[in-house]
Amino acid sequence: MFNAPRPTQAYGVASTTSFGGSFVDENPLVSSAYDPDPWSQAPSPAPAAVPQMFTSAIAEATAPAVYHLAFGAVDPTGAGETSVNSLSRVLATSGLSASTVDRIVNLVSSRPRVSKMEFFVALALASLAQSGRDISVELVAQLAQQNVLPEPTLDLSALSAPSTYSYPQPRQQTVYASDDPWHTSGFTTGDQQPTTLPVNVNGGGSSLAGNGLPKNWWMRQQKVTVNFAGQQGFLLSRYMLYQITTERGAPVSRRYSEFVFLWDCLVRRYPFRLLPQLPPKRLGPDETFLEQRRKGLQRFLNFVINHPVIKEDGLLGTFLTEPSFEQWRKHSTISLDEESNGKRIDRVEEMAIPSDLEDKLAFVRSKIIMFIDAWQKISILTERIIRKREAVAVRGPPAALTFGNPHLSLPSSSSSPFRSSLGSTSDTASVHTLPATFMSFLAPPVMVDAQADLSRMTNTLKALVEVQGQCWRGEDCELTEGVKVGMRRFADHTQVHTDMLEQRTQTLLNNTLESVKSQRDLYIAMRDLFIRHDRLSVDQVERLKKRIDVSSVKLDGIKATAKDGWEEEADKLVSAIEKDRVTIAAQLNRRVFIRACMWHELRVVLHNRENTLLTQAVQTFAREEAKYSDAVTQNWNALMEAVEPMPLE
Repeated sequence: MFNAPRPTQAYGVASTTSFGGSFVDENPLVSSAYDPDPWSQAPSPAPAAVPQMFTSAIAEATAPAVYHLAFGAVDPTGAGETSVNSLSRVLATSGLSASTVDRIVNLVSSRPRVSKMEFFVALALASLAQSGRDISVELVAQLAQQNVLPEPTLDLSALSAPSTYSYPQPRQQTVYASDDPWHTSGFTTGDQQPTTLPVNVNGGGSSLAGNGLPKNWWMRQQKVTVNFAGQQGFLLSRYMLYQITTERGAPVSRRYSEFVFLWDCLVRRYPFRLLPQLPPKRLGPDETFLEQRRKGLQRFLNFVINHPVIKEDGLLGTFLTEPSFEQWRKHSTISLDEESNGKRIDRVEEMAIPSDLEDKLAFVRSKIIMFIDAWQKISILTERIIRKREAVAVRGPPAALTFGNPHLSLPSSSSSPFRSSLGSTSDTASVHTLPATFMSFLAPPVMVDAQADLSRMTNTLKALVEVQGQCWRGEDCELTEGVKVGMRRFADHTQVHTDMLEQRTQTLLNNTLESVKSQRDLYIAMRDLFIRHDRLSVDQVERLKKRIDVSSVKLDGIKATAKDGWEEEADKLVSAIEKDRVTIAAQLNRRVFIRACMWHELRVVLHNRENTLLTQAVQTFAREEAKYSDAVTQNWNALMEAVEPMPLE
């Protein structure tokens, strides 16, 4: 239970800190099929594989010819299985949407490879989807038992088309009207095709007039760095301090509870602004969880410090600069008044709010959950890629060496690629047989496994050179010395490649993954904003108007009867009517202010951040991958030159 996000409560409910809790009553990722808790380090639940009984039912049914043709197209060697990628390519020829294809793939297999029966189940599911029926494995099993497997419509000729590469054409940029940056009229539902939009050539300026952001704003983003500052306290009262470094002043230290205090204050001050969630608290957190939380806190601060409105908040400025925030809180009075209490929208700003704002909000609202699920899935898959890359670049312990004789003992792990050629650790190989053994290690069938222990291979190479030592023929053995020099150079280049793999992984971890999670956090924040809007935008204008009408009728009756003391009662009614009118005016102003806030968050914050920063992240990723590829090529080319002088006799 301690792994769940921080408990939340409805607006206005008192809390132990007297500042209330979150406006969101539930974790928006609970409904996600991929990772219900983005902060947990438990492995993501794998999609359930197709039960064996269903694949058996398929095997006993007569499969249409297209099933065998499709499988033969992606399994030319007759291995009896194919890759998930090949299955996806076949399903892509069915004309189904990408989300449907993704769902079918996840339904039939959770492994990298797909069996022939699982492949057939996927084709049956595709046929059901094409006919508009539910995508159900159970339904496929029932049809298989009746020997009436549905036949999908596939364009298998597209699979055999040669793969060609063309240089990308200049990117076309959509022109949006200033009052409709999402061009909702251009979006369609169902099977309709979207309206063709006018475009201009890449490099043109933004056509979204008055977006509230300076030119090239994405290049002027303030950076906040959150690092560990060490633990404080004793035993159960221990807590982690985080050091915050910004451009606003000297670094300051804050504890997690102070982040919670800041978030609670900001969400009360700016209920109609985009605010990302905070990472949760956990009892007895491990190092991995603390690292995840550190990055989550860093993403939160980087968001609010670059928000066009919230970045000017005085409390936020104090949080980022005050040496002792706890002492400052004890001697300061903090206002929790809503932003609308101190701001008014002028006539020009009010006229700039589109009349169809509610339609635009509804359009975005309808896609938020899908965006959250999609970016959460991308986040999970990115983390899996990072773990795989870490496995490639893992630094393992050096191979065990037996000194005192010219023999090399190697680990007995069953995963070691040396085991098949050298046997257990009790087996030994003479110095003269080691080079041949090593060459068998580089054979293509073994190389796939070897890549997962590249660093261990580097250590073993170095150990090989050390153990080989002096040739039995003496110091005049040019053959041995030349080979030793070449092997040493080989080890140096594999070490360089290992370092590049680690650097590549760190870049993906610190840049790409954080960009992905920031995109996910943005949509979660938008979902939270809709929830707060639904709860807090309700006013009493209509009720007050009715009360004024009732009071006015009552006042007219009192004046008409003119009973003794009617003046005092009439004055009370007049005062109540005037008070209600003032309240109505204030609430009408707040209503306009809320509309202006929602339009600003939609048009300025969401629209710009979800597109511009994503473009920036993708460009950075492509640039880093290109640099890595160039470096790898240069490294292996240099190795080719370095080992060219190795002697052969």
